[in-house]
Amino acid sequence: MPLLIISHMTRYNYSQPVAFGEHRIMMRPRESFDQRMVSAQLDIEPRPSSLRWIHDVFGNSLALARFDKRAKRLTVISTTHLDHAPLAGHQIEVEDYARLFPFTYSSEDMPDLLRSIERQHLDPERVIDRWARGFLAKDGSTETLALLADIAATIRRSFTYVPRHTKGTQTPMETLKLRQGTCRDFAVLMIEAARSLGFAARFVSGYVYDPSRDEGGDEGPVGDIVGGRLGGGNTHAWVRVFLPGSGWVEFDPTNGIIGSRGLVRVAVARDPYQAIPLSGTWAGLPGSYQNMQIEIDIRQAATHGNRAGQNN
Repeated sequence: MPLLIISHMTRYNYSQPVAFGEHRIMMRPRESFDQRMVSAQLDIEPRPSSLRWIHDVFGNSLALARFDKRAKRLTVISTTHLDHAPLAGHQIEVEDYARLFPFTYSSEDMPDLLRSIERQHLDPERVIDRWARGFLAKDGSTETLALLADIAATIRRSFTYVPRHTKGTQTPMETLKLRQGTCRDFAVLMIEAARSLGFAARFVSGYVYDPSRDEGGDEGPVGDIVGGRLGGGNTHAWVRVFLPGSGWVEFDPTNGIIGSRGLVRVAVARDPYQAIPLSGTWAGLPGSYQNMQIEIDIRQAATHGNRAGQNN
Protein backbone atom coordinates (compact mmCIF):
# COMPACT_ATOMS: atom_id res chain seq x y z
CA MET A 1 0.00 0.00 0.00
CA PRO A 2 1.92 3.09 -1.19
CA LEU A 3 1.80 6.36 0.73
CA LEU A 4 1.34 9.11 -1.82
CA ILE A 5 2.26 12.77 -1.41
CA ILE A 6 0.09 14.81 -3.77
CA SER A 7 0.65 18.51 -4.41
CA HIS A 8 -1.81 20.42 -6.61
CA MET A 9 -1.18 24.11 -7.27
CA THR A 10 -3.40 26.41 -9.33
CA ARG A 11 -2.53 30.09 -9.80
CA TYR A 12 -4.41 32.87 -11.60
CA ASN A 13 -2.36 35.91 -12.65
CA TYR A 14 -3.72 39.41 -13.32
CA SER A 15 -2.03 42.57 -14.60
CA GLN A 16 -3.46 44.65 -11.73
CA PRO A 17 -5.29 43.99 -8.46
CA VAL A 18 -8.77 42.49 -8.86
CA ALA A 19 -11.53 41.53 -6.44
CA PHE A 20 -12.41 37.86 -6.01
CA GLY A 21 -15.88 36.41 -5.62
CA GLU A 22 -16.60 33.09 -3.94
CA HIS A 23 -14.39 30.25 -5.18
CA ARG A 24 -15.29 26.55 -5.06
CA ILE A 25 -12.29 24.28 -4.49
CA MET A 26 -12.54 20.55 -5.18
CA MET A 27 -9.01 19.18 -4.70
CA ARG A 28 -9.33 16.97 -1.62
CA PRO A 29 -9.29 13.23 -2.49
CA ARG A 30 -12.36 11.22 -1.53
CA GLU A 31 -11.83 8.95 1.47
CA SER A 32 -12.78 5.31 1.05
CA PHE A 33 -11.60 1.80 1.88
CA ASP A 34 -9.09 2.01 -0.98
CA GLN A 35 -7.76 5.51 -0.32
CA ARG A 36 -7.37 6.82 3.23
CA MET A 37 -6.38 10.37 4.09
CA VAL A 38 -3.35 10.69 6.37
CA SER A 39 -3.11 14.48 6.23
CA ALA A 40 -4.48 17.28 4.11
CA GLN A 41 -3.63 20.97 3.92
CA LEU A 42 -5.13 23.76 1.83
CA ASP A 43 -3.12 26.98 1.41
CA ILE A 44 -4.71 30.00 -0.26
CA GLU A 45 -3.11 33.37 -1.06
CA PRO A 46 -4.49 35.95 -0.56
CA ARG A 47 -5.87 34.55 2.65
CA PRO A 48 -9.67 34.18 2.38
CA SER A 49 -11.90 36.08 4.77
CA SER A 50 -13.84 32.84 5.29
CA LEU A 51 -13.34 29.21 4.38
CA ARG A 52 -15.85 26.45 5.00
CA TRP A 53 -16.14 22.83 3.94
CA ILE A 54 -19.25 21.06 2.68
CA HIS A 55 -20.14 17.81 0.94
CA ASP A 56 -21.85 18.25 -2.41
CA VAL A 57 -24.73 16.09 -3.64
CA PHE A 58 -22.28 13.32 -4.66
CA GLY A 59 -20.39 13.34 -1.34
CA ASN A 60 -17.34 15.15 -2.72
CA SER A 61 -15.44 17.44 -0.32
CA LEU A 62 -15.85 21.03 -1.42
CA ALA A 63 -14.20 24.12 0.11
CA LEU A 64 -15.94 27.48 -0.28
CA ALA A 65 -13.59 30.47 -0.03
CA ARG A 66 -14.60 34.13 0.19
CA PHE A 67 -12.26 37.11 -0.04
CA ASP A 68 -12.21 40.73 1.12
CA LYS A 69 -8.89 41.78 -0.42
CA ARG A 70 -7.83 42.65 -3.93
CA ALA A 71 -4.70 41.04 -5.39
CA LYS A 72 -2.83 40.51 -8.65
CA ARG A 73 -2.56 36.80 -8.01
CA LEU A 74 -4.72 34.04 -6.57
CA THR A 75 -2.89 30.87 -5.57
CA VAL A 76 -4.48 27.66 -4.25
CA ILE A 77 -2.26 24.78 -3.12
CA SER A 78 -3.63 21.45 -1.91
CA THR A 79 -1.14 19.08 -0.26
CA THR A 80 -2.28 15.58 0.64
CA HIS A 81 -0.71 12.48 2.17
CA LEU A 82 -2.78 9.46 1.14
CA ASP A 83 -2.65 5.72 1.81
CA HIS A 84 -3.64 4.13 -1.48
CA ALA A 85 -4.81 0.51 -1.68
CA PRO A 86 -6.26 0.35 -5.19
CA LEU A 87 -8.41 -2.41 -6.65
CA ALA A 88 -6.70 -4.28 -9.48
CA GLY A 89 -8.60 -5.48 -12.51
CA HIS A 90 -8.36 -9.16 -11.54
CA GLN A 91 -10.02 -8.41 -8.19
CA ILE A 92 -13.29 -7.27 -9.79
CA GLU A 93 -16.15 -9.68 -9.17
CA VAL A 94 -19.51 -9.62 -10.91
CA GLU A 95 -22.66 -11.30 -9.59
CA ASP A 96 -23.71 -14.37 -11.56
CA TYR A 97 -26.86 -12.74 -12.91
CA ALA A 98 -24.84 -9.84 -14.33
CA ARG A 99 -21.87 -11.68 -15.80
CA LEU A 100 -23.41 -11.79 -19.27
CA PHE A 101 -24.82 -8.76 -21.05
CA PRO A 102 -27.62 -7.72 -21.09
CA PHE A 103 -28.79 -7.84 -17.48
CA THR A 104 -31.08 -5.73 -15.31
CA TYR A 105 -30.02 -3.95 -12.14
CA SER A 106 -31.83 -5.07 -9.00
CA SER A 107 -35.02 -3.32 -7.97
CA GLU A 108 -33.23 -2.09 -4.83
CA ASP A 109 -30.43 -0.39 -6.80
CA MET A 110 -32.32 0.89 -9.83
CA PRO A 111 -34.02 3.96 -8.24
CA ASP A 112 -30.64 5.34 -7.16
CA LEU A 113 -28.91 4.52 -10.45
CA LEU A 114 -31.44 6.01 -12.86
CA ARG A 115 -29.85 9.47 -13.16
CA SER A 116 -26.48 7.82 -13.89
CA ILE A 117 -28.08 5.75 -16.67
CA GLU A 118 -29.81 8.77 -18.21
CA ARG A 119 -28.08 10.07 -21.36
CA GLN A 120 -26.57 13.56 -21.18
CA HIS A 121 -25.98 14.25 -24.90
CA LEU A 122 -28.53 14.29 -27.69
CA ASP A 123 -27.69 11.72 -30.33
CA PRO A 124 -30.55 11.88 -32.86
CA GLU A 125 -28.67 9.81 -35.43
CA ARG A 126 -27.78 7.19 -32.79
CA VAL A 127 -24.09 7.41 -33.61
CA ILE A 128 -22.97 6.42 -30.11
CA ASP A 129 -25.58 3.66 -29.90
CA ARG A 130 -24.33 2.01 -33.09
CA TRP A 131 -20.70 2.32 -32.03
CA ALA A 132 -21.35 0.85 -28.58
CA ARG A 133 -23.38 -2.06 -29.96
CA GLY A 134 -20.50 -2.90 -32.23
CA PHE A 135 -18.78 -4.37 -29.15
CA LEU A 136 -21.52 -6.96 -28.58
CA ALA A 137 -20.98 -10.56 -29.62
CA LYS A 138 -23.38 -11.63 -32.35
CA ASP A 139 -24.10 -14.95 -30.62
CA GLY A 140 -25.35 -13.22 -27.44
CA SER A 141 -22.46 -14.40 -25.27
CA THR A 142 -21.01 -10.98 -24.39
CA GLU A 143 -19.39 -10.93 -20.95
CA THR A 144 -20.21 -7.76 -19.04
CA LEU A 145 -16.73 -7.00 -17.70
CA ALA A 146 -15.06 -7.90 -21.01
CA LEU A 147 -17.47 -5.60 -22.85
CA LEU A 148 -16.56 -2.57 -20.74
CA ALA A 149 -12.87 -3.44 -20.81
CA ASP A 150 -13.03 -3.70 -24.60
CA ILE A 151 -14.59 -0.24 -24.92
CA ALA A 152 -11.88 1.29 -22.71
CA ALA A 153 -9.09 -0.57 -24.53
CA THR A 154 -10.41 0.43 -27.95
CA ILE A 155 -10.42 4.12 -27.02
CA ARG A 156 -6.88 3.77 -25.66
CA ARG A 157 -5.68 1.97 -28.78
CA SER A 158 -7.59 3.72 -31.56
CA PHE A 159 -7.88 7.33 -30.39
CA THR A 160 -5.12 9.96 -30.09
CA TYR A 161 -4.65 11.73 -26.78
CA VAL A 162 -4.25 15.49 -27.35
CA PRO A 163 -3.83 17.68 -24.22
CA ARG A 164 -6.13 20.70 -24.11
CA HIS A 165 -6.13 23.12 -21.18
CA THR A 166 -9.24 25.10 -22.10
CA LYS A 167 -12.50 24.47 -20.27
CA GLY A 168 -15.21 22.20 -21.52
CA THR A 169 -15.38 18.88 -23.34
CA GLN A 170 -16.14 17.74 -26.83
CA THR A 171 -19.43 16.01 -27.42
CA PRO A 172 -19.04 12.23 -27.64
CA MET A 173 -20.07 12.44 -31.29
CA GLU A 174 -17.24 14.91 -31.97
CA THR A 175 -14.72 12.68 -30.20
CA LEU A 176 -15.87 9.65 -32.17
CA LYS A 177 -15.58 11.59 -35.44
CA LEU A 178 -12.20 13.20 -34.68
CA ARG A 179 -10.71 10.07 -33.08
CA GLN A 180 -8.78 12.33 -30.73
CA GLY A 181 -9.29 14.30 -27.54
CA THR A 182 -8.37 14.79 -23.90
CA CYS A 183 -8.98 12.42 -21.01
CA ARG A 184 -12.21 14.35 -20.33
CA ASP A 185 -13.39 13.77 -23.89
CA PHE A 186 -12.58 10.06 -23.72
CA ALA A 187 -14.35 9.72 -20.37
CA VAL A 188 -17.50 11.41 -21.71
CA LEU A 189 -17.46 9.16 -24.79
CA MET A 190 -17.22 6.00 -22.70
CA ILE A 191 -19.88 7.22 -20.26
CA GLU A 192 -22.34 7.85 -23.09
CA ALA A 193 -21.49 4.50 -24.71
CA ALA A 194 -22.01 2.66 -21.42
CA ARG A 195 -25.28 4.49 -20.74
CA SER A 196 -26.53 3.68 -24.23
CA LEU A 197 -26.19 0.03 -23.25
CA GLY A 198 -28.07 0.55 -19.98
CA PHE A 199 -25.12 0.80 -17.57
CA ALA A 200 -24.98 3.33 -14.75
CA ALA A 201 -21.84 5.39 -15.38
CA ARG A 202 -20.30 8.46 -13.73
CA PHE A 203 -17.51 10.92 -14.46
CA VAL A 204 -14.45 10.89 -12.20
CA SER A 205 -11.86 13.63 -11.75
CA GLY A 206 -8.61 13.00 -9.90
CA TYR A 207 -4.98 12.16 -10.42
CA VAL A 208 -3.04 9.49 -12.30
CA TYR A 209 0.37 8.12 -11.33
CA ASP A 210 2.56 5.15 -12.27
CA PRO A 211 2.61 2.68 -9.34
CA SER A 212 5.19 0.46 -11.04
CA ARG A 213 7.98 3.00 -10.68
CA ASP A 214 9.86 1.78 -7.62
CA GLU A 215 6.95 1.63 -5.21
CA GLY A 216 8.11 2.84 -1.85
CA GLY A 217 10.83 5.00 -3.41
CA ASP A 218 10.87 8.68 -4.22
CA GLU A 219 9.51 9.54 -7.65
CA GLY A 220 10.01 12.54 -9.82
CA PRO A 221 7.22 14.83 -10.93
CA VAL A 222 4.41 13.47 -13.04
CA GLY A 223 4.25 14.81 -16.61
CA ASP A 224 1.87 14.38 -19.53
CA ILE A 225 3.10 10.81 -19.96
CA VAL A 226 3.60 8.95 -16.67
CA GLY A 227 5.61 5.78 -17.18
CA GLY A 228 3.55 5.18 -20.31
CA ARG A 229 0.40 6.60 -18.71
CA LEU A 230 -1.27 9.61 -20.26
CA GLY A 231 -2.98 12.50 -18.55
CA GLY A 232 -0.50 13.46 -15.83
CA GLY A 233 0.68 16.99 -15.12
CA ASN A 234 -2.93 18.07 -14.77
CA THR A 235 -6.06 16.62 -13.24
CA HIS A 236 -7.09 13.38 -14.90
CA ALA A 237 -10.55 12.08 -15.84
CA TRP A 238 -11.99 8.60 -16.17
CA VAL A 239 -15.21 6.61 -15.68
CA ARG A 240 -16.97 4.61 -12.95
CA VAL A 241 -19.51 1.97 -13.93
CA PHE A 242 -21.77 0.24 -11.42
CA LEU A 243 -21.35 -3.54 -11.56
CA PRO A 244 -23.34 -5.83 -9.24
CA GLY A 245 -20.84 -7.64 -7.04
CA SER A 246 -18.18 -4.91 -6.97
CA GLY A 247 -20.18 -1.68 -6.98
CA TRP A 248 -18.61 1.30 -8.71
CA VAL A 249 -15.62 0.14 -10.77
CA GLU A 250 -13.05 2.40 -12.45
CA PHE A 251 -12.37 2.32 -16.20
CA ASP A 252 -9.76 4.71 -17.61
CA PRO A 253 -10.18 4.82 -21.41
CA THR A 254 -7.20 7.17 -21.79
CA ASN A 255 -4.81 4.53 -20.45
CA GLY A 256 -6.89 1.36 -20.75
CA ILE A 257 -6.81 0.88 -16.96
CA ILE A 258 -9.41 -1.41 -15.36
CA GLY A 259 -9.64 -0.94 -11.59
CA SER A 260 -8.15 1.91 -9.59
CA ARG A 261 -4.44 1.05 -9.64
CA GLY A 262 -2.63 4.32 -10.34
CA LEU A 263 -5.83 6.39 -10.07
CA VAL A 264 -6.70 8.69 -7.15
CA ARG A 265 -10.33 9.85 -6.99
CA VAL A 266 -11.06 13.44 -6.03
CA ALA A 267 -14.55 14.03 -7.38
CA VAL A 268 -17.30 11.79 -8.73
CA ALA A 269 -20.17 13.35 -10.65
CA ARG A 270 -22.87 12.69 -13.21
CA ASP A 271 -21.40 15.28 -15.60
CA PRO A 272 -17.93 16.89 -15.97
CA TYR A 273 -19.15 20.39 -15.10
CA GLN A 274 -19.98 19.10 -11.59
CA ALA A 275 -16.36 18.10 -10.94
CA ILE A 276 -14.35 21.25 -11.70
CA PRO A 277 -11.29 21.46 -9.37
CA LEU A 278 -11.39 25.26 -8.98
CA SER A 279 -14.04 27.74 -10.07
CA GLY A 280 -15.03 31.25 -9.08
CA THR A 281 -15.43 34.84 -10.21
CA TRP A 282 -13.35 38.00 -10.22
CA ALA A 283 -14.05 41.69 -10.85
CA GLY A 284 -11.65 44.26 -12.26
CA LEU A 285 -10.74 46.27 -15.33
CA PRO A 286 -11.28 44.48 -18.66
CA GLY A 287 -8.16 42.70 -19.87
CA SER A 288 -6.73 42.25 -16.37
CA TYR A 289 -6.66 38.46 -16.59
CA GLN A 290 -3.30 37.18 -17.87
CA ASN A 291 -3.05 33.43 -17.45
CA MET A 292 -3.51 30.37 -15.28
CA GLN A 293 -0.75 28.01 -14.07
CA ILE A 294 -1.29 24.45 -12.88
CA GLU A 295 1.36 22.26 -11.28
CA ILE A 296 0.65 18.75 -10.01
CA ASP A 297 3.25 16.54 -8.38
CA ILE A 298 2.68 12.99 -7.09
CA ARG A 299 5.38 11.18 -5.18
CA GLN A 300 5.52 7.87 -3.40
CA ALA A 301 6.95 8.34 0.07
CA ALA A 302 9.86 6.16 1.11
CA THR A 303 8.33 5.43 4.53
CA HIS A 304 4.99 5.58 6.31
CA GLY A 305 6.57 6.95 9.47
CA ASN A 306 6.22 10.43 10.94
CA ARG A 307 2.70 11.02 9.72
CA ALA A 308 1.18 14.37 10.39
CA GLY A 309 -2.30 15.04 11.72
CA GLN A 310 -5.07 16.15 9.44
CA ASN A 311 -5.57 19.84 8.80
CA ASN A 312 -8.05 21.89 6.82
